[in-house]
Amino acid sequence: MNIEFKRLAEIDQSEVIALMNNPSVRRQMPLFKGDFGDRDCNEFIAAKEKLWTDHGYGPWAFVVDGHFAGWGGLQPENGEADLGLVLHPNYWGIGKAVYKEIIDLAFGEMGFETVTVLLPPTRKRAKGLFRIGFKRDGEIEVGGECFIRYRLDKRFR
Repeated sequence: MNIEFKRLAEIDQSEVIALMNNPSVRRQMPLFKGDFGDRDCNEFIAAKEKLWTDHGYGPWAFVVDGHFAGWGGLQPENGEADLGLVLHPNYWGIGKAVYKEIIDLAFGEMGFETVTVLLPPTRKRAKGLFRIGFKRDGEIEVGGECFIRYRLDKRFR
């Protein structure tokens, strides 16, 4: 299995739209309301590309054996590097491999000391985060929605 990290702008927008409208994916994304169409996709990709321009990092598209599998990575959230991972259900099994590459970059060449993950309170299964070293670190509001913040310290990973 070959996993490539590409920029979201390199992915056919119809594939991004299909992912973002997938019911299993949407259940985990409370900030997205209604249908995700062409205009939403254009704005979404432009905003993610702007993160790269303004901060030097942002989310990637994940391509597995030539097929778009999802997007995620690190993006600034309240002055911190926040890790997100949005995979099509057909690719949920690659999450650990993608996570490892992202976290190695975060604590390696990117030089971050901590990384956060934000999960909606409806996401009841956080045991996996605890197993890999994350600790609960309070709650935060983003876009009018409450999220539970988890933090991984480079020293304890």
